[in-house]
Amino acid sequence: MPFHRYRPFQDRVHVPTAGRDWPAARIERAPLWVPVDLRDGNQALAEPMDTPRKRRFFDLLTGMGFKEIEVGYPSASRTDFDFVRHLVTSGAVPDDVTPVVFAPARRDLIERTFDAIEGLPRAVVHLYIATSPVWRDVVLGRGRAEVWRTVREAAEHMARRADKASSVRFQFSPETFNLTEPDFVLELCDGLTELWDASPDRPVTHNLPATVEIATPNVYADQIEYVHRHLARRDSVILSVHPHNDRGTGVACAELAVLAGAQRVEGCLFGNGERTGNVDLVTLALNLYAQGVDPMIDFRDIDTVRETVEHCNRLPVHPRHPYAGELVHTAFSGTHQDAISKGLARHAERARELGVPEGQAPWSVPYLPIDPADVGRSYEAVIRVNSQSGKGGMAYLLRTHHGVDIPARMRPDFSRAVQEATDDSGREMAAKELYELFRSAYVVADGEVALDAWSVHPDEAGGGHRFVCTLRTGERTGDYEGTGGGPVSAFVDALAGAGITVDVLDFCERTGDGGTNAFAECRVGSTTCWGAGQDSSGLAASVQAVLSAVNRALR
Repeated sequence: MPFHRYRPFQDRVHVPTAGRDWPAARIERAPLWVPVDLRDGNQALAEPMDTPRKRRFFDLLTGMGFKEIEVGYPSASRTDFDFVRHLVTSGAVPDDVTPVVFAPARRDLIERTFDAIEGLPRAVVHLYIATSPVWRDVVLGRGRAEVWRTVREAAEHMARRADKASSVRFQFSPETFNLTEPDFVLELCDGLTELWDASPDRPVTHNLPATVEIATPNVYADQIEYVHRHLARRDSVILSVHPHNDRGTGVACAELAVLAGAQRVEGCLFGNGERTGNVDLVTLALNLYAQGVDPMIDFRDIDTVRETVEHCNRLPVHPRHPYAGELVHTAFSGTHQDAISKGLARHAERARELGVPEGQAPWSVPYLPIDPADVGRSYEAVIRVNSQSGKGGMAYLLRTHHGVDIPARMRPDFSRAVQEATDDSGREMAAKELYELFRSAYVVADGEVALDAWSVHPDEAGGGHRFVCTLRTGERTGDYEGTGGGPVSAFVDALAGAGITVDVLDFCERTGDGGTNAFAECRVGSTTCWGAGQDSSGLAASVQAVLSAVNRALR
């Protein structure tokens, strides 16, 4: 490949690194999340949202707890202008939410923008212009001085238009910040901080986009920290970032930028945006949640969030998307399933020890960074079974869905039966199908040997039990009687009388709300098999388990 055509970032922009502190920082509180789905994300859709879809998306965002929302680019299209007016006239904006509108550095378009927000009790007007050398030369055809003059004239006009609405605040984005000379960024930002007379109670937002990713995330963090350290009136500035995902590192860029001093992050739910997208706010927020930090956004019903976004964007969310994808809380691998199954059992045990509900107990389950229940997902899809699955996952599904807790020694045998079935079908096996396979494979009441009638009585002479039955073996039926210390051993003795020698190698019963499940591993001649029995009576389930094992061995 012609790699020589491309230049490394250090040949394209100077990145000061002196006094780097961000690697030692920790994120202990969430930044201000600002979704730009209704503007930036909307511009990336083949079919942009109309007002009903935008309104549904806006209501989702406010319901989740976002406090600042970029609602549109009102000078770009009639649709965007009408939607902003809809928010004004319908009273849809909650009292604690501030809409943001986007405007280029042109007087006529700024006029159109202020016309759109007239009547809003509060708003942020977001001014932008591209600032990097390649954009100045190729796109704008202007030098640094001309760009600054254009920005200053636009900012002065914004200040005049906002005089009558002191609740309007200002935001500035030097687009392509990450390719712009650091001293020019400071010249522009500090100049606007002064021009707009920013103060701690009426701060200006300076938003620094990685418009097209050019380097590893640590480079972006160095750029953000330099601006953070050198901005004038720092207490009057909200430092914001707007990472894109061209190199696939948008989330890392945002997290490192917050370590470096950013207080605000712009992005989209699930990362929608031009090219490879804007940074994904869902992943960012839930990454903090998984570290024990309040994300300040409500994701307790993440399926509704995903479904709403898919409807409005008409784009699917990938099934492997972190936290929200359809398959993200699943495990097909046998080793994963076994670890999850054991982890969930240990979590339930720990909750009982602490005397708290499972939803309040500290979370530590292998392969699951957060409790799926915290985001409104159930355990129903945590473990799914196909030909790659292991015995732990199958046992977990049988136990949680059908109350069948098969013993550990039996699980490898059942695993082989499942693998054979899934290899034949080539598809996943649902929990119901898994249970049906268990029943058909192990609960074999009618085979080579059948009990037409039976009863158990105390053996007064021997102090144990007497098993009296009518056995049908092949074409022959007869009455038999056996004795033993317990009903199972007495039944085995009765089988011996019919010429069927059985050694019970392992036996256990599990009693639950639905009755008793019994499991028996028996050797008949040279063949060893497991059998199972299910009945409301523990005694009947035990007899059925032995009979099933015998029939499987003879078959």
